[in-house]
Amino acid sequence: MTTPDAWRDPEAAQRLLATLRARTEHAKPITLMEFCGGHTHAIMRYGLRQALAPAVRLRAGPGCPVCVTPDGDIDAAIALSHHPDVIVATFGDLIRVPGSRTSLQSARAHGADVRVVYSALDALSLAQQNPDRRVVMLGIGFETTAPTVAAALLEASERGLANYYVLSMHKRTPPAMRAILDAGEVRVDGVLGPGHVAAIVGARAWEFLPRDYRVPCAVAGFEPLDVLQAVYLLVDAIGSGQPRVDNPYARGVTADGNRVAQDLLERVFQVTDAEWRGLGTIPSSGLTLRPEFAAHDARLAFDLTEPGCATQTNEAAKGCRCGEILRGVLEPPECARYGRACTPAHPLGPCMVSAEGACAAWLRYGGEIE
Repeated sequence: MTTPDAWRDPEAAQRLLATLRARTEHAKPITLMEFCGGHTHAIMRYGLRQALAPAVRLRAGPGCPVCVTPDGDIDAAIALSHHPDVIVATFGDLIRVPGSRTSLQSARAHGADVRVVYSALDALSLAQQNPDRRVVMLGIGFETTAPTVAAALLEASERGLANYYVLSMHKRTPPAMRAILDAGEVRVDGVLGPGHVAAIVGARAWEFLPRDYRVPCAVAGFEPLDVLQAVYLLVDAIGSGQPRVDNPYARGVTADGNRVAQDLLERVFQVTDAEWRGLGTIPSSGLTLRPEFAAHDARLAFDLTEPGCATQTNEAAKGCRCGEILRGVLEPPECARYGRACTPAHPLGPCMVSAEGACAAWLRYGGEIE
């Protein structure tokens, strides 16, 4: 059995990198998009982008769920926090992300009860411990985190916790990849499939890429060898002219995914259109609570509007170009505010503050400031 440490073997990585360089030395440059923000951080951390260039160009995509959440949804979460009897429970990644005017962190500093949780079950415990308060879990993330939010909601329903609510901002990843390819703004020769998402939805979920777009996909893990092996398979598929879906991350991903998690998604959520930062409204890309859980739906239970709040993302007013980075049109250093007016301490947009944001990855691991 392969141990986790084997995927960090620097000598094996060097050998595979040498093989890739030999394979691509005289080939036409190709552009691969890593959908997952975790891949962007791994690529930058281990210097894989520079090691593979110039024959293989790696571009970050919309794989950071906090980053693709539009200002309007963040404003709605902030509006919830202003209700005096409400506890807002959120994953830590979201708390510093700016909305159209402010952030959850700022709201907390001004007295709002905003608490960082590590799982939806923590929010459930808050509801049980505070029966006189209404607890709202901010449901954010892709297919990876949505099943955990669904499981907690089912448990809340079974326990009769009427003071537990969910504000669902969950999104589905395949429709976003379709939107990028349909837009045609950036050349994509191959896709590094998101390993964590694929663990839930299965490798088969990406078969539309070779079938409908003639673009190969390789589901990748997050160690150096994981990424390099996926790149190697993509280079091979592109070179052969036979696009396909490969799954070198078989230790974490199966063809059909996690059926238990899929069942949770099906029981609690229904598919809807959703707005993505930088991509606009994408059909069938969101998850909203089914009508049978209406009593726990924060969108129905609360007034989520505030004077002056955005109804959609307003990046231009802040000088933020996160939307273009999420589409792969720009790389972080191509934004004039990157590392200057926009830093982790004072972010203009979520790509600089989120743990999976491309700008944060570039700056943390030495991405140049032009």
